[in-house]
Amino acid sequence: MYATANQVLRNARFSSRRAVSYVLGIETSCDDTGIAIVDTAGKVHANVLESQQEFHTRYGGIIPPRAQDLHRARIADAFERCLAESQLQPEQLAAIAVTTRPGLPLSLVVGLRYARHLARRHQKPLLAVHHMEAHALQARMEHIEDLQYPYLCLLISGGHSQLAMVYGPGRLTLLGETLDDAPGEAFDKIARRLRLYVLPQYRLWNGGRAVEHAAQFARNPDAYEFPLPLARQRNCNFSFAGIKNNAFRAIRHQERNERTPVDGIISNYSDFCAGLLRAVSRHLMHRTQRALEFCLQPEMNLFGQAPPTLVVSGGVANNDVIFANLEHLAKQYNCRCFRPSKRYCSDNGVMIAWHGIEQLQHGIKPVSSHDVDNIQVEGSAGFHESAMERLQEAAIKCRWVQPL
Repeated sequence: MYATANQVLRNARFSSRRAVSYVLGIETSCDDTGIAIVDTAGKVHANVLESQQEFHTRYGGIIPPRAQDLHRARIADAFERCLAESQLQPEQLAAIAVTTRPGLPLSLVVGLRYARHLARRHQKPLLAVHHMEAHALQARMEHIEDLQYPYLCLLISGGHSQLAMVYGPGRLTLLGETLDDAPGEAFDKIARRLRLYVLPQYRLWNGGRAVEHAAQFARNPDAYEFPLPLARQRNCNFSFAGIKNNAFRAIRHQERNERTPVDGIISNYSDFCAGLLRAVSRHLMHRTQRALEFCLQPEMNLFGQAPPTLVVSGGVANNDVIFANLEHLAKQYNCRCFRPSKRYCSDNGVMIAWHGIEQLQHGIKPVSSHDVDNIQVEGSAGFHESAMERLQEAAIKCRWVQPL
């Protein structure tokens, strides 16, 4: 059965004139319940996403036991809606892909248990998916003709900030990672401290989206300056804790000057957001620039025969200001720049299904329905290789490209 499914996948490789196969993707790594069906031609037949953001926003952050409860309550209905939207039946699926790592273990286990249930009930093979790898490969679904391996990927989200060379599913080489907060996490905490939520338009938005929108109305975008993190460290690691702490001090100072009430917001919050957005963009640009220079060194030539390419993915890639700055950086190196469509930047089942397709296309064998109990969740998980030490030893000095 499984050889037949793999053979169909190989024969149907991205060709609309041949038969295609379908893969179901299940995503429950954090607070979104995502289930989708994608075919081997990259067509999305169904994409159901149940967000918990409104619930967790009321409590100032994600509560893992409640996130698990909400996943349990919604996942079966999300699956049925996915089938109805796709007009497909379970027996038409070639495989089921499910996020198993990294993420909140209480959330991950809900998706895995439901995937096991479906695999046994419908006798379907199961594919375990690395959540961050799925983000890194997602842009290929929409740009399969133009985006070939290898490429450099910047992964930026609420829980992660990583730079990696991508050679295929299960073949990512880490170049840099966050030492503390991730950018999305920093945006959320700073926006909450700034009390953007008191403004009706931002009440249910995440921090990054609110900051980006508010920054558009800045009258003096240079009113606030933030120190550049890790300025003396010639590597590609990230740190947003310093920006966060400096932001807290700046807010507190302005509140004292204005005598802002405890349930109020500083008068020039738009200027503050513009300065914050520029600081985050600059830090991401600097670390990515060093990674580009490392990859393009003649003795490294990590892109090989492929055109130099940067992919920006993860929830923070939705931010148009940040992406525009990274695209601007890439152009200085004659480097192409891609990101997934905005609806696929944040967590979703589509990227999990697509990663499953990529696994099958690259000969990675799924687990049979009889052995699904052997698959377990992992709260943290790294990539296949790391070049962080080599990059540190290279000690590359850059002439920084300035933000737009």
